[in-house]
Amino acid sequence: MKERCIAIVLAAGQGKRMGGTVHKQYLDLGGKPILAHTLKVFEDSDLIDEVLLVTGADERGWVRKTIVENYGFRKVTEIISGGKERYDSVWNGLQNIDQREEKENTYVFIHDGARPFVNDVMLQRAYKEVRQSKACVVGMPVKDTIRIVNENLEAEETPERKRLWMVQTPQAFHASLIIEAYRKMMVVQHDHVTDDAMAVELMMQHPVKMVEGSYENIKITNIYIMTNNNRTIHYIKITNMYITRDCACPLYDISSSNNKCFFINHFKGWINYIWKIYFFIGN
Repeated sequence: MKERCIAIVLAAGQGKRMGGTVHKQYLDLGGKPILAHTLKVFEDSDLIDEVLLVTGADERGWVRKTIVENYGFRKVTEIISGGKERYDSVWNGLQNIDQREEKENTYVFIHDGARPFVNDVMLQRAYKEVRQSKACVVGMPVKDTIRIVNENLEAEETPERKRLWMVQTPQAFHASLIIEAYRKMMVVQHDHVTDDAMAVELMMQHPVKMVEGSYENIKITNIYIMTNNNRTIHYIKITNMYITRDCACPLYDISSSNNKCFFINHFKGWINYIWKIYFFIGN
């Protein structure tokens, strides 16, 4: 019998690294908010039974109407107020599960709302592993050489690349394990804890297994030129500018324009043409 699987989708972040006024999880990607793409993966998965969506306290009503109801996400059963930091938001979601009798037969999948390229294959891999080890994290081996530096930015050590993985989400745990880890963490100094796996490792001394994710499973934390062509993102950072719907131009910064929508709608075809030429020549 399949155990109950609950996803906690975190969408309370303020997008500080984006540098814009719109929170990253609400930016448009292919005609829909990034968060809507993320939620659809969990909605369509036969594995996930329920989604707890954590948003900013003052955004709950807007998110319910504009995203949850508008796109028909029936698995979103609760919209929970987030906290100041990521771990506060996770704890708010976990406390909802902690009140339930079935938590001993439940797995929790914690996922960043700004990672829209998660897919059901990753969820299935995580489920298979979490049933065995009770704690696992989706990620991928690093491709670059990583150096450890001192306070003077002098390289002190170069770890073996084959032992280094970059951590993604979802991070999956047996409900009782992750709840107890967070319960302990919230009463001690925990600013150095940067993800859920670290909480389990430090608070419960429980090992966490890595599960293969995808190099496309990125978290959108910078302003990128985004296109919906084969679900890819071109990594070109533009100050105060993002254009979606297969339409982007790295040659012009229109951040000073008072009417970006007018510009995009009327010159979309021309910009897309220039964009394709740019990539053809560049590659």
